[in-house]
Amino acid sequence: MNNEEIKILVVDDEPDILEFISYNLSKEGYDVTTARNGREAIDRAKREQPALIILDIMMPELDGVEVCRQLRAASEFENTLIAFLTARNEDYSQIAGLESGGDDYITKPIRPRVLVSRIKALLRRSPRNKQEQPDRVIRVHDLQIDKDKVMVFKGAANEGITLAKKEFELLYLLASKPGRVFTREEIFNHIWGSDVIVGGRTIDVHIRKLREKIGSTYIKTIKGIGYKFDF
Repeated sequence: MNNEEIKILVVDDEPDILEFISYNLSKEGYDVTTARNGREAIDRAKREQPALIILDIMMPELDGVEVCRQLRAASEFENTLIAFLTARNEDYSQIAGLESGGDDYITKPIRPRVLVSRIKALLRRSPRNKQEQPDRVIRVHDLQIDKDKVMVFKGAANEGITLAKKEFELLYLLASKPGRVFTREEIFNHIWGSDVIVGGRTIDVHIRKLREKIGSTYIKTIKGIGYKFDF
Protein backbone atom coordinates (compact mmCIF):
# COMPACT_ATOMS: atom_id res chain seq x y z
CA MET A 1 0.00 0.00 0.00
CA ASN A 2 1.35 3.43 -1.00
CA ASN A 3 1.56 6.16 1.63
CA GLU A 4 -0.95 8.26 -0.35
CA GLU A 5 -3.53 5.53 0.26
CA ILE A 6 -3.02 5.59 4.03
CA LYS A 7 -5.29 7.99 5.91
CA ILE A 8 -4.09 9.40 9.22
CA LEU A 9 -6.25 11.49 11.55
CA VAL A 10 -4.32 13.82 13.87
CA VAL A 11 -6.18 15.24 16.89
CA ASP A 12 -4.80 17.95 19.17
CA ASP A 13 -6.17 21.20 20.59
CA GLU A 14 -2.81 22.96 20.19
CA PRO A 15 -2.53 24.42 16.64
CA ASP A 16 1.29 24.37 16.63
CA ILE A 17 1.45 20.64 17.39
CA LEU A 18 -1.31 19.90 14.91
CA GLU A 19 0.55 21.77 12.19
CA PHE A 20 3.90 20.19 13.08
CA ILE A 21 2.63 16.61 12.94
CA SER A 22 0.49 17.19 9.84
CA TYR A 23 3.40 18.79 7.98
CA ASN A 24 5.87 15.99 8.72
CA LEU A 25 3.44 13.19 7.86
CA SER A 26 2.18 14.92 4.71
CA LYS A 27 5.82 15.30 3.64
CA GLU A 28 6.08 11.49 3.83
CA GLY A 29 3.11 11.23 1.47
CA TYR A 30 0.38 10.24 3.94
CA ASP A 31 -3.19 11.44 3.49
CA VAL A 32 -3.55 13.55 6.66
CA THR A 33 -6.69 15.08 8.11
CA THR A 34 -7.01 16.90 11.45
CA ALA A 35 -9.40 17.62 14.31
CA ARG A 36 -9.05 20.05 17.24
CA ASN A 37 -11.19 18.37 19.89
CA GLY A 38 -12.59 14.99 20.86
CA ARG A 39 -16.07 15.41 19.45
CA GLU A 40 -14.73 16.58 16.10
CA ALA A 41 -12.32 13.61 16.15
CA ILE A 42 -15.15 11.09 16.43
CA ASP A 43 -17.05 12.74 13.57
CA ARG A 44 -13.96 12.88 11.34
CA ALA A 45 -13.04 9.27 12.16
CA LYS A 46 -16.49 8.03 11.17
CA ARG A 47 -16.38 10.01 7.95
CA GLU A 48 -12.76 9.35 6.92
CA GLN A 49 -12.20 5.80 8.31
CA PRO A 50 -8.46 6.41 8.89
CA ALA A 51 -5.95 3.59 9.26
CA LEU A 52 -4.31 5.45 12.16
CA ILE A 53 -5.47 8.05 14.67
CA ILE A 54 -2.90 10.14 16.55
CA LEU A 55 -4.79 11.35 19.58
CA ASP A 56 -3.83 13.88 22.24
CA ILE A 57 -4.93 12.81 25.71
CA MET A 58 -5.36 16.17 27.43
CA MET A 59 -8.14 17.98 25.56
CA PRO A 60 -11.13 20.02 26.75
CA GLU A 61 -14.73 18.75 26.49
CA LEU A 62 -13.86 15.16 25.55
CA ASP A 63 -10.38 13.88 26.36
CA GLY A 64 -8.44 11.41 24.27
CA VAL A 65 -9.05 8.44 26.56
CA GLU A 66 -12.82 8.84 26.28
CA VAL A 67 -12.58 9.31 22.51
CA CYS A 68 -10.63 6.05 22.29
CA ARG A 69 -13.21 4.21 24.42
CA GLN A 70 -16.07 5.42 22.24
CA LEU A 71 -14.28 4.48 19.02
CA ARG A 72 -13.30 1.04 20.29
CA ALA A 73 -16.96 0.40 21.22
CA ALA A 74 -17.82 0.58 17.51
CA SER A 75 -16.93 -2.52 15.45
CA GLU A 76 -15.75 -0.38 12.53
CA PHE A 77 -12.81 0.87 14.62
CA GLU A 78 -11.83 -2.47 16.13
CA ASN A 79 -8.67 -2.67 13.99
CA THR A 80 -7.95 1.06 13.67
CA LEU A 81 -4.55 1.92 15.08
CA ILE A 82 -4.62 4.55 17.83
CA ALA A 83 -1.49 6.26 19.15
CA PHE A 84 -1.71 8.70 22.05
CA LEU A 85 0.25 11.91 22.48
CA THR A 86 1.41 12.38 26.08
CA ALA A 87 3.74 14.72 27.89
CA ARG A 88 7.03 13.25 29.00
CA ASN A 89 6.87 11.36 32.33
CA GLU A 90 3.05 11.29 32.33
CA ASP A 91 2.93 7.62 33.27
CA TYR A 92 -0.68 7.81 34.42
CA SER A 93 -1.77 9.17 31.01
CA GLN A 94 0.13 6.46 29.16
CA ILE A 95 -1.43 3.71 31.28
CA ALA A 96 -4.94 5.17 30.91
CA GLY A 97 -4.49 5.46 27.16
CA LEU A 98 -3.32 1.88 26.71
CA GLU A 99 -6.02 0.52 28.99
CA SER A 100 -8.70 2.32 26.98
CA GLY A 101 -7.62 0.48 23.83
CA GLY A 102 -4.67 2.48 22.51
CA ASP A 103 -1.92 0.69 20.59
CA ASP A 104 0.99 2.92 21.50
CA TYR A 105 1.93 6.36 22.79
CA ILE A 106 4.26 9.10 21.54
CA THR A 107 5.77 11.49 24.04
CA LYS A 108 6.09 15.25 23.61
CA PRO A 109 8.23 17.09 22.65
CA ILE A 110 8.24 15.23 19.33
CA ARG A 111 11.22 14.96 17.01
CA PRO A 112 10.37 14.60 13.30
CA ARG A 113 12.51 11.50 12.66
CA VAL A 114 11.20 9.75 15.76
CA LEU A 115 7.63 10.61 14.82
CA VAL A 116 7.94 9.23 11.29
CA SER A 117 9.75 6.12 12.49
CA ARG A 118 7.07 5.35 15.11
CA ILE A 119 4.27 5.90 12.62
CA LYS A 120 5.86 3.56 10.07
CA ALA A 121 6.35 0.90 12.75
CA LEU A 122 2.72 1.23 13.82
CA LEU A 123 1.39 0.97 10.29
CA ARG A 124 3.39 -2.20 9.66
CA ARG A 125 1.28 -3.79 12.40
CA SER A 126 -2.03 -2.80 10.84
CA PRO A 127 -4.34 -5.72 10.00
CA ARG A 128 -5.08 -3.87 6.75
CA ASN A 129 -1.53 -4.61 5.63
CA LYS A 130 -1.83 -8.34 6.30
CA GLN A 131 -3.62 -11.22 4.69
CA GLU A 132 -6.90 -12.28 6.24
CA GLN A 133 -5.83 -15.77 7.30
CA PRO A 134 -4.30 -15.94 10.79
CA ASP A 135 -0.55 -16.43 10.99
CA ARG A 136 0.28 -19.89 12.31
CA VAL A 137 3.99 -19.12 12.16
CA ILE A 138 5.27 -15.72 13.27
CA ARG A 139 8.68 -14.79 11.89
CA VAL A 140 10.37 -11.91 13.65
CA HIS A 141 14.07 -11.18 13.23
CA ASP A 142 15.78 -14.57 13.76
CA LEU A 143 12.87 -16.24 15.55
CA GLN A 144 10.15 -18.48 14.14
CA ILE A 145 7.24 -19.03 16.51
CA ASP A 146 5.19 -21.99 15.32
CA LYS A 147 1.72 -22.12 16.87
CA ASP A 148 0.88 -25.61 15.56
CA LYS A 149 4.07 -27.19 16.88
CA VAL A 150 4.11 -25.00 20.03
CA MET A 151 7.81 -24.53 19.33
CA VAL A 152 10.24 -21.69 18.78
CA PHE A 153 13.08 -21.93 16.27
CA LYS A 154 16.04 -19.56 16.41
CA GLY A 155 18.80 -18.55 14.03
CA ALA A 156 19.88 -19.76 10.61
CA ALA A 157 20.24 -23.30 11.98
CA ASN A 158 16.61 -23.28 13.19
CA GLU A 159 17.62 -24.39 16.65
CA GLY A 160 14.48 -25.65 18.42
CA ILE A 161 13.54 -24.13 21.77
CA THR A 162 10.88 -25.86 23.86
CA LEU A 163 8.70 -23.62 26.01
CA ALA A 164 6.10 -24.39 28.65
CA LYS A 165 2.52 -23.82 27.44
CA LYS A 166 2.00 -20.47 29.19
CA GLU A 167 5.47 -19.28 28.21
CA PHE A 168 4.68 -20.01 24.57
CA GLU A 169 1.27 -18.32 24.75
CA LEU A 170 2.85 -15.24 26.31
CA LEU A 171 5.58 -15.05 23.66
CA TYR A 172 3.09 -15.61 20.84
CA LEU A 173 0.86 -12.83 22.18
CA LEU A 174 3.70 -10.29 22.41
CA ALA A 175 5.29 -11.28 19.08
CA SER A 176 1.94 -11.14 17.25
CA LYS A 177 2.16 -7.34 17.42
CA PRO A 178 5.83 -6.28 17.57
CA GLY A 179 6.26 -2.88 19.15
CA ARG A 180 2.82 -2.83 20.76
CA VAL A 181 2.81 -2.36 24.52
CA PHE A 182 0.65 -4.90 26.33
CA THR A 183 -0.46 -3.86 29.80
CA ARG A 184 -0.17 -6.35 32.63
CA GLU A 185 -3.96 -6.57 32.81
CA GLU A 186 -4.20 -7.39 29.10
CA ILE A 187 -1.61 -10.14 29.47
CA PHE A 188 -3.40 -11.65 32.46
CA ASN A 189 -6.72 -11.65 30.59
CA HIS A 190 -5.27 -13.11 27.38
CA ILE A 191 -3.11 -15.81 28.96
CA TRP A 192 -4.75 -16.74 32.24
CA GLY A 193 -8.26 -15.32 31.88
CA SER A 194 -9.88 -12.73 34.09
CA ASP A 195 -11.50 -15.42 36.26
CA VAL A 196 -8.22 -17.12 37.16
CA ILE A 197 -6.44 -15.92 40.27
CA VAL A 198 -2.65 -15.97 39.99
CA GLY A 199 0.10 -14.26 41.94
CA GLY A 200 1.16 -10.73 41.08
CA ARG A 201 4.65 -11.92 40.11
CA THR A 202 3.43 -14.61 37.70
CA ILE A 203 3.99 -12.54 34.57
CA ASP A 204 7.43 -11.43 35.75
CA VAL A 205 8.49 -15.04 36.36
CA HIS A 206 7.31 -16.12 32.90
CA ILE A 207 9.08 -13.17 31.26
CA ARG A 208 12.29 -14.03 33.09
CA LYS A 209 12.09 -17.65 31.91
CA LEU A 210 11.41 -16.57 28.34
CA ARG A 211 14.43 -14.29 28.37
CA GLU A 212 16.58 -17.14 29.66
CA LYS A 213 15.44 -19.41 26.81
CA ILE A 214 15.22 -17.10 23.76
CA GLY A 215 17.59 -14.31 24.78
CA SER A 216 17.18 -11.10 26.76
CA THR A 217 16.93 -8.66 23.85
CA TYR A 218 13.45 -9.43 22.48
CA ILE A 219 11.07 -8.56 25.33
CA LYS A 220 11.23 -5.02 26.68
CA THR A 221 9.86 -3.92 30.05
CA ILE A 222 7.80 -0.72 29.95
CA LYS A 223 8.02 0.51 33.53
CA GLY A 224 4.67 0.86 35.25
CA ILE A 225 2.74 -0.41 32.22
CA GLY A 226 3.71 -3.81 30.89
CA TYR A 227 5.81 -5.45 28.18
CA LYS A 228 6.39 -5.34 24.44
CA PHE A 229 8.21 -7.49 21.89
CA ASP A 230 10.94 -5.63 20.08
CA PHE A 231 14.45 -6.14 18.74
